[in-house]
Amino acid sequence: MQKKHVSLKKQSKRAQKEHHAQNRESWGNVVPITKTKPSGKLYNRKKSKQDYRNQEPLGFFIFPLQCA
Repeated sequence: MQKKHVSLKKQSKRAQKEHHAQNRESWGNVVPITKTKPSGKLYNRKKSKQDYRNQEPLGFFIFPLQCA
């Protein structure tokens, strides 16, 4: 006896899920997360600390000579 064909819409949720799982392909090495660039307008506490630490010193301090 042959199985009757039942449209996907009329199948149970579990049967639909199994059907879709069989037809789904893997992503391989691709990460499906959308990559976004952080906005430059947002305040980033870590970034401001790194910028402060990476600043080069301004040079030697120049003290005015006191005239006597």
